[in-house]
Amino acid sequence: MTEKHLSSQFETDLTDISTEVLLMGGLVEAQVQSAIRALETFDIAIADDVIAAEQRVNRQEIEIDAHCSYIIARRQPTARDLRLLMAISKTITNLERVGDEAYKIAKRAKRIIGQVSHSTIDFSEVRVSAALAVEMLHKALDAFARLDASEAAMIGRKDPALDEEFRGFVRKLMRYMMEDPKLISVSLDYLFIAKAIERIGDHATNIAEFTIYIVKGTDVRHITQEALEQEAQKQ
Repeated sequence: MTEKHLSSQFETDLTDISTEVLLMGGLVEAQVQSAIRALETFDIAIADDVIAAEQRVNRQEIEIDAHCSYIIARRQPTARDLRLLMAISKTITNLERVGDEAYKIAKRAKRIIGQVSHSTIDFSEVRVSAALAVEMLHKALDAFARLDASEAAMIGRKDPALDEEFRGFVRKLMRYMMEDPKLISVSLDYLFIAKAIERIGDHATNIAEFTIYIVKGTDVRHITQEALEQEAQKQ
């Protein structure tokens, strides 16, 4: 078998596993959107669908990780190819955790629906946070698909806005609970949902950082946003 043929097969392997990651990403993105929709519409059936799909996300993580290990053992990649496979392993872990957060949101949505007949709390901040988190996740996956370090670096800029929405909602919940103790239980469920959304934003940021690692070969975790953007722009 010629070296060119081997190289072609390896490229196919990398393309296939990258596609698997994007399919998994699309699933968890849809899971988050559905979980929020269940909360907005008080639709238990939608929440149940999200809960039922969690095992599918878990299987995808296991299958992609096994595929990743197989390619490393079979092809013995180096340099950027090895970084890609290492980053994929970490990316799918973050995607699985996003799936976990969607599962938690759906479970809490069911609890809220079971406690009250309609939304007794204004959760506009949660809607805004969810839209931001989903946008961050979508852009992180798009940056991964195109191996675009510059786009990946921009994703972290939205994190402060996500954090601010969370803090604003916590302050609102405190007022609800102080004014009406009967709302304490449902308020705590909303708090867990808001925290889950914040974590989704964190996982999206992690995925973006792995893309920069693939392209630039630099670990950009735990550095400032400014330093991260500078690293992504380096030639």
